[in-house]
Amino acid sequence: MAQEATDVNFEELVLKSDKPVLLDFWAEWCGPCRMITPIVEELAEEYKDKAVIAKMDVDSSPATSVKYGIRNIPSILFFKNGEVVDKQVGAVPKTILASKLDALL
Repeated sequence: MAQEATDVNFEELVLKSDKPVLLDFWAEWCGPCRMITPIVEELAEEYKDKAVIAKMDVDSSPATSVKYGIRNIPSILFFKNGEVVDKQVGAVPKTILASKLDALL
């Protein structure tokens, strides 16, 4: 299961992670976000020992969303060593997200 990222735990969960991080910015009211939720959950299971897979609700954690310029959701940021190294905006097939994660391992 994907971990829940918030403005409060963002630094610890994402920036200080020793593994690559896929962070999905989403909202309950966003249709395309609901479309990719099963994909994000599958990736969380498949990469549980290799990467951190997390979701951040933009409505309940607005500070981080603003800091990273999230204007469209779903937006997925890929972090490595605390830095954004890749980004994907919009709903995409699982293979695209998996290949971006694989490139960071």
